[in-house]
Amino acid sequence: MSSSLVPRAYPYGVYDLERNTGFVNVGTDHDTGAFAVASIRGWWRHEGRCLYPEAKDVLITADGGGSNGSRLRLWKLELQKLVDETGLSISVCHFPPGTSKWNKIEHRLFSFISSNWRGEPLRDYETIVKLISRTATAKGLKLTCRLDRRRYPTGRKVTDEEMTHVNLERHKSPTIIITNLIPLFIYGP
Repeated sequence: MSSSLVPRAYPYGVYDLERNTGFVNVGTDHDTGAFAVASIRGWWRHEGRCLYPEAKDVLITADGGGSNGSRLRLWKLELQKLVDETGLSISVCHFPPGTSKWNKIEHRLFSFISSNWRGEPLRDYETIVKLISRTATAKGLKLTCRLDRRRYPTGRKVTDEEMTHVNLERHKSPTIIITNLIPLFIYGP
């Protein structure tokens, strides 16, 4: 969705399997690890902590590539900051390459968003947000969508020193990479 007249949009979604609800953060700058975590943070602040006030752990399933790839240092560093801010333990299960079709978000969220805006010209961000927000299904899917105009510069290098502050525990699994981050409470505002 890019031309000289229509700026790029980067939808990042959070799908709640239990409630059949989705939260989509539409970015306007770049799809980076910082943007991906900002999207998860947005869901937690606006919905997650109200829906799950007793939560101590969050499980995220993610594709193996893109802004939330299992090897990306910025993704891990930003997730650690979120863990430290919230006190949550976050586990991430990355699907192996070529298997994103197994990720429920593809079938239960983004496929319906794509169907909902089929044939509609996506001329501006407001149209995109409106069409995503209006996505619903017969089985009760409901969506919240917000526009994120913050800057997420590309090329951010995470140093070895910064990585020492990531409290990462890798689980052994033959098919998916599971990473667990637990609070360190060392990052300030």
